[in-house]
Amino acid sequence: MSFARASPNSNSRPRLRCQIDQNTNRFWHLVGDVIDEDLPAMDYAHRLDTLLAHRIGLWDVIAQARREGSLDSRIRDHATNDFAALVATLPNLAAVAFNGGTAAKIGMLALAESHAALDFVRLPSSSPAYAAVPYAEKLQAWETLRKWLVE
Repeated sequence: MSFARASPNSNSRPRLRCQIDQNTNRFWHLVGDVIDEDLPAMDYAHRLDTLLAHRIGLWDVIAQARREGSLDSRIRDHATNDFAALVATLPNLAAVAFNGGTAAKIGMLALAESHAALDFVRLPSSSPAYAAVPYAEKLQAWETLRKWLVE
């Protein structure tokens, strides 16, 4: 399984290792709850090792773009990462989960024709911009990923 997000926001871009590490983004909490691991308590390297142990990868759909602020809706003139080429190197990949609507829209478009056998899962965004959706509701959607994960 691979998690794909649109791209790092302008506030986190300089801190490449910590792009989804900010306290307000719930990514590590959601994934940790799905795989029953306390990811927020781990350092970044341990988090990545833990994801790999569960056969989970991370990927940015967008390689570069213009964006004022952190909202995905403000992304302009984007260049897409070669997601299809990456997926082609992963013969056992069964599913790609998209963290939010922008990642899903762009990522599914990039993969739909060449990788139709993959399951695509559009998840509610872990971003604080979508705080109107309660954590429990987000988690319920994210828990559907368990069927693709290694315990």
